[in-house]
Amino acid sequence: MAKKILVVEDEKKLVAIVRGYLEQAGFAVVTASDGQEALTVFRHEKPALVLLDLNLPKMDGLDVCRALRKESNVPVIMLTARVEEADRLVGLELGADDYIVKPFSPREVVARVRAVLRRTEGESAKPEVLTAGDLTVDLGKHSVQVHDRAVELTPTEFDLLAVMMQNPGRAFTRLQLLDQVQGQAFEGYERTVDAHIKNLRQKIEPDPKNPRHVLTVFGVGYKFTEAA
Repeated sequence: MAKKILVVEDEKKLVAIVRGYLEQAGFAVVTASDGQEALTVFRHEKPALVLLDLNLPKMDGLDVCRALRKESNVPVIMLTARVEEADRLVGLELGADDYIVKPFSPREVVARVRAVLRRTEGESAKPEVLTAGDLTVDLGKHSVQVHDRAVELTPTEFDLLAVMMQNPGRAFTRLQLLDQVQGQAFEGYERTVDAHIKNLRQKIEPDPKNPRHVLTVFGVGYKFTEAA
């Protein structure tokens, strides 16, 4: 069965173009033209991924992302014409997995959708459980527990944590982390890692401002330590 993609965009011509490319690539496509409709369609259609424009009528894309994250960890790729880095970082802090700045190539959209979906499918040949103190990550089940309490991570947050836990003590640059979790790394995107790390710390660290596991390596990037 074809994976279903929800495209949330109020520009009809753009929707038609993106739909055509996605369907040609083998995806099923459903659409919504405003934020309120997006949530209704999402709950009814249960798509595998959401392409979400930030500038939407009735309900802003950031508010839609916030609402989605309250009820689902579905992968979200933001579509935005906003050039300010702060807007993109806010979306990532709300739990979006990636973003694409307009104008964009429809082929790039298809490539990004495929890349994000690959990351969410948990393609581990042998399920592996990683532990560090009270933190447990099950790669096979794509689950995380802290003090035996289930913690919900977005796909990008999970992948960042898994990569670092599999290489304890190794200092990763932001570009290296992007390459590991997305299969591509662009200098313009490297600061987005900070937003994902901030979210990750909020979810797994007892004191996010003084993390025990996900540490900053000044002048380099980040590393994971197994210290309890």
